Amino acid sequence: MMNTFYNKCVLILIAFALVSCSDDFVDVDPPFQLTSGTFFETEDDFRNSLVGAYDLLQATYINVILGEIASDNANAGGESATDVVGWQQVDRMIHTPVNDDIDNVWDFNFAGVFRASYIIENKDKIDFDGKEQIIAEVRFLRAYFNFELVKWFGPIPIKPEGRFELGEETSIPRASVEDVYAYIENDLSLAILNLSPQPLQVGRASKASAQALLGKVHLFQDEFGLAAAQLNDVVNSGFRLYGTIPEEDVLNLFEYEAENSAEAVFEIQYTGTEGAGFGCLQCSEGNVMVGFSGVRGYDGPRYESGFGFNLPTQEMFDAFETNDLRRELSILDIETWAADTGATFTIGNQDPQTGHTGYYNRKYIPRQNDNLGDPNLTQPNNYRAIRFADVLLMAAEALNRGNINDVLALDYVNQVRNRAGLPDINVSGSQLTDEIYRQRRLELVGEGHRFFDLVRTGRAAQQIEGFTAGKNEVFPIPLEEIQFSQGNWEQNPNY
Repeated sequence: MMNTFYNKCVLILIAFALVSCSDDFVDVDPPFQLTSGTFFETEDDFRNSLVGAYDLLQATYINVILGEIASDNANAGGESATDVVGWQQVDRMIHTPVNDDIDNVWDFNFAGVFRASYIIENKDKIDFDGKEQIIAEVRFLRAYFNFELVKWFGPIPIKPEGRFELGEETSIPRASVEDVYAYIENDLSLAILNLSPQPLQVGRASKASAQALLGKVHLFQDEFGLAAAQLNDVVNSGFRLYGTIPEEDVLNLFEYEAENSAEAVFEIQYTGTEGAGFGCLQCSEGNVMVGFSGVRGYDGPRYESGFGFNLPTQEMFDAFETNDLRRELSILDIETWAADTGATFTIGNQDPQTGHTGYYNRKYIPRQNDNLGDPNLTQPNNYRAIRFADVLLMAAEALNRGNINDVLALDYVNQVRNRAGLPDINVSGSQLTDEIYRQRRLELVGEGHRFFDLVRTGRAAQQIEGFTAGKNEVFPIPLEEIQFSQGNWEQNPNY
């Protein structure tokens, strides 16, 4: 909730001073005392606060797993049909404004906006070499968080000149979706001007990161020419699909060895070197989604056990051609795996609508490693937030749906197909559009994109069981936020 969020932000100011840049951009230093009035007086203050802004990306694991459950790709799973009831409700499309998990999406993305905005608000306090790069990265981060928020909630409050102050929820309106997108576009356009062509450290945003996100923002608005221009620049900026040179195997794309690879346009960094607890899942430096997606009661090679959520459906498994390498890459058939390896496991939720399917999200399944603390909460698997394959398919869609260049669009699609072990195809027009949609589902399953792809292309009501057109395109504003606004904000339609 925003009032709680504002209180948290007092602590966030302190948290800015707890972090320092390192080679992997996730290490932390011991705390020291400061106040908001004495902050942003040194170069180190800006650099430390930048890491604090990046740190909130780790909490966006909830966006990914809940977005996947909302789609037709996966069942909620879990121990029972009431395990993490907010996820079960989203799976059935019966969620309401009283849903702690949807509230988490609101809270932690707005916390990210706050951290970024606080830095931007103080950007003119001092000058030093490299400040323009830092502010550009912060603008990228603010755009990233706001894009998540507008995807989930539609109109949201924005304050371009700086951070929100306590009480402003009663006076600042929810901006229109068009205005939110314009705000995001402005941040990204300014970021592109000053971002380095290459990340200055592993995990930091580059110019291509911002261009890819800006292209995606335009694509979500059906601004195909603008999207194609940005995405084509990224295609031509030196990335490549992992597994297209002899020393790489595409089946390792989501293993640790392929993190921050030549396919990574922007990747959220996680580490298993700091334990986590259920008291604050978003405080984990590990990828909480991974443990939650693991096989229940698992005992066997290669993987660790987990909580059995986010289960790919039979229909999703069957959508792959048998010779498509991505089926093995993306989905673990637990019965076949157990028969081949002798592994054992248990089954939790057996509800036919939301429960066990026999399949698990292999991309983000917990691998055996030397992580500390509860292995279900501290998995070090990075989230591939923007992959080159995604960029190719977004560019192809913009080129095709914008009637710009079907030949180039087809080339991009065939690059993705070929990496999956599939032959070239030769289609155009609406047939190519359908193939792009199909390839996006197959390529990106398990990564949290499907629900929003269906919504933005008008296909959600046909594909998602229980989806109500005119309602479920966005999620409800948490009830607490409506109450705190004292009538300033209206609830999303039909909630």
